[in-house]
Amino acid sequence: MAERAEALASKFEASNNDLIATVAAASDEQWAAVASDEGWSVGTIAHHVGGGYPLIAGLVGALASGADIPALTMDQIDQSNKEHAVQFASVNKDETLEMLRTGGAAAAVAAGDLSDEQLDRSTEVLAGAPAMTTEQAIEGILIGGTTGHLASIKKTI
Repeated sequence: MAERAEALASKFEASNNDLIATVAAASDEQWAAVASDEGWSVGTIAHHVGGGYPLIAGLVGALASGADIPALTMDQIDQSNKEHAVQFASVNKDETLEMLRTGGAAAAVAAGDLSDEQLDRSTEVLAGAPAMTTEQAIEGILIGGTTGHLASIKKTI
């Protein structure tokens, strides 16, 4: 395990712990409040983040192993997000918190258990965009997605 990977995992764990604490402290009214950034309820946003952790951990693992990854388009990502928002418009807070805890722990292990060589591997992840390293995926997608949605939740509540 590389120091860089450990630092990334620690940074992610801190943002996920902040998200968990924020969501846990939200009142029922705050849980149902709609965020202006996403147009989704706080609960739906939290569920989206927690539900994304296994997918992102899988992406990180695939990037780290040098596997071929079919590049996604923004339209595919947007469509998936819209479907998730409709399907999980009314989510359970306790189940969502558990998903953030367990999925977050697994994502932290996936991020923290990598060598420098694995962190430096790259491939095209987003169709038409420059290749992304494993480290950039952890920083931009895993950590950036968590902190970005957390900021939206905090602004809403």
